[in-house]
Amino acid sequence: MSMEKLDNLDKQILEIISQNARIPFKDVAAECGVSRAAIHQRVQRLIDMGVIIGSGYLVNPKSLGYRTCTYIGIKLEKGSMYKEVVTKLKKIPEIIECHFTTGPYTMLTKVYVGDNENLMDLLNNQIQEIPGVVATETLISLEESIHRTIPIRKRQL
Repeated sequence: MSMEKLDNLDKQILEIISQNARIPFKDVAAECGVSRAAIHQRVQRLIDMGVIIGSGYLVNPKSLGYRTCTYIGIKLEKGSMYKEVVTKLKKIPEIIECHFTTGPYTMLTKVYVGDNENLMDLLNNQIQEIPGVVATETLISLEESIHRTIPIRKRQL
């Protein structure tokens, strides 16, 4: 999906709903100067095109007892083992993201755990036990300072 297929109204709608997914379509329509039906049709088209890939509520991990956010770099014996390792990592619910990366790690994961004891258990008894994992490096997030979606309109540099 390229930005060329999106017109200014599409981009305006995306900006509004990406800031507040619960905003009523009538309010989006009023802000955009079009009908509520037009907004509904545009949003459905954006979903069908794969521009909007999800919706829902964001849950604060701390409210559920996940007080530690951690990034774990994983080195594999061979990069070709990635798919098998991902299959095993998917079974660990605390892993909320996994990326196949360039650089010092084969993979980079984002993990939420209750505390450092839970983290040590996850590392020692789960991740490091997966065949092909030869090393891990753990980076604990002390604070999330920025959390946002990507910009809808490209900035002129």
